[in-house]
Amino acid sequence: MEIKVSLSLPHDEISIPVIRRICTQSLKVLGVNKECIDDVEIALTEACDNVLLHAHAGDEYEVFVGVDNEVAVIEVSDRGDGFDSADELDRTARQNGDSPRPDNVPEQGRGIFLMRALMDRVQFHQVDSPHRGTRVHLEKTLTWEESAPGARLSRARTGLRPASRPEVAEGIHPV
Repeated sequence: MEIKVSLSLPHDEISIPVIRRICTQSLKVLGVNKECIDDVEIALTEACDNVLLHAHAGDEYEVFVGVDNEVAVIEVSDRGDGFDSADELDRTARQNGDSPRPDNVPEQGRGIFLMRALMDRVQFHQVDSPHRGTRVHLEKTLTWEESAPGARLSRARTGLRPASRPEVAEGIHPV
């Protein structure tokens, strides 16, 4: 089983509940465990909220969601100027003798902290083409309810992940 959804959304607050609802309902229909859905929902909300903070007003942003029997992969791409590396939050906390915890992360960086805490893999990439911007890559290993339809559906193409779209490989640089 493999599901892929790609949306272009306006730089508008109303777009966040729309993509969140589409993703959440898809996972519910497949029978993903509620706690797992909640984690994905919060991380997706934070990633989209960062777009509204860092991208240019009027620009669209894109959300790609891929789900297979094992993992949900979400990518949120904007055309903004980007932001300081998420690793900067970690370095700053360590320089101050702290570990990056919610109570010592600046409020502007807590969304990144939440994404990292809730998801199994979080990466930030600076994108140069086709448009300059930032891409957030999120992965979550799925847990299933008993007798979930998604857990019983077999993947059509063994060994493939619902990872990034092939056309995004060019012009991406880790942040």
